[in-house]
Amino acid sequence: MGTSKELILVMQKTELKRKQRLLIFHPALAPYRIDQFNLLNELFDLKVVFLMENLLNFNMDQQKMSKECRFEYSFLLKGVLFKRRLFRFGMLNEIRKINPDIVMGFEYSLTTQYILLLKKAGIITKKIGSFIDDSPDICINVQSKARKWIRKRSIMKLDFMVVMSRDVAHFYLKNFKLNDENVLISPILQSPDRLRKNSRMIEDFANQYVKEYQLIGKKVILFVGRLVPEKALPRFIEIITPYLLSNSDVRFILVGDGSEEESLKSLVKESDLEKNVLFVGKHQTEELYGWYACASGFVLPSVSETFGAVVNEALIFGLKVFCSRNAGASSLINYKNGLLFNPLDRTDTYSKFLHYINELKPVADISLDNSPPLIEDYRPFFLEEWKKLINMEMILPLTIDSRYENH
Repeated sequence: MGTSKELILVMQKTELKRKQRLLIFHPALAPYRIDQFNLLNELFDLKVVFLMENLLNFNMDQQKMSKECRFEYSFLLKGVLFKRRLFRFGMLNEIRKINPDIVMGFEYSLTTQYILLLKKAGIITKKIGSFIDDSPDICINVQSKARKWIRKRSIMKLDFMVVMSRDVAHFYLKNFKLNDENVLISPILQSPDRLRKNSRMIEDFANQYVKEYQLIGKKVILFVGRLVPEKALPRFIEIITPYLLSNSDVRFILVGDGSEEESLKSLVKESDLEKNVLFVGKHQTEELYGWYACASGFVLPSVSETFGAVVNEALIFGLKVFCSRNAGASSLINYKNGLLFNPLDRTDTYSKFLHYINELKPVADISLDNSPPLIEDYRPFFLEEWKKLINMEMILPLTIDSRYENH
């Protein structure tokens, strides 16, 4: 019996040394998720299964992004996609093949509901979690009664959830009486080293833009993202129009495309702002980073925004951010790196915008060395949060000695 007991102890010690297998089902690979998944692969034996080849309404360079990935991933593409509701066949086969310790879905999606159903039916016994990308505003102002119901139902069954800010974590801890160990805070942050590594190329693009659009000596405010209603760009432009008309040295540059592009161009033309507001199209990777490198500041005026990864990108390139308080990324803003405003309050928006833009400097020589990141290294906090899962798994069973106490 002694030999058997020693063998069990050896097996348990070996199991503790083994990385926990983490399987994540996720919609698609996006640039702002790469560093998060790379870091998770340091803690876990990670496998990500993407359910689409590209995010809806985005056309990202998947081949280029794949070169940055240090984790294993695959695609599961057979299934149903109807009105942004996504479900893929073969998830149970993936779970059985990988045999993970932990399985994660996203939001309160059909994917997450299916995984929870598998556990309820006793088909799997894994620890189940989900990425919940709500902002504090979305937590409070739930989109529909159906979502409110499915949220409550899901929270009761999930073993843990991953949220993007302390405010959101506090909301769930307070309103659903959850344990702190079961709510992980993990904002969508990117690595400054990775984004800034091709500095010469980024500076070359920036200098090209400065020359093409004659930006030297101008205060350049940057927006990056989809030109869609939730970004509230028409309202923001209307509010700051008086300032733009009386300050010819200011440029508001919009990087992106979307359903509101033509109506925004019409608004700009009707307001006689064609010299002040520039539409430069969609850019990615170093071409996009070149715009950050030649701007004076960055704005995100969204009335609703789950997070806003572009805020993190702007801070990485040393830009102070004028950020809607309704964006999840507002949690990244402090008195040193930006200013928060209420996008639904015209007076608050305009008065704070005046204060914000007065602090900005005009574009001069382009140098990333002179524009250090305005965000702290998030990795230590990130790793500590995710170690909560490892600590749960590393508690030794209390049954070793009991197996022998009667022998």
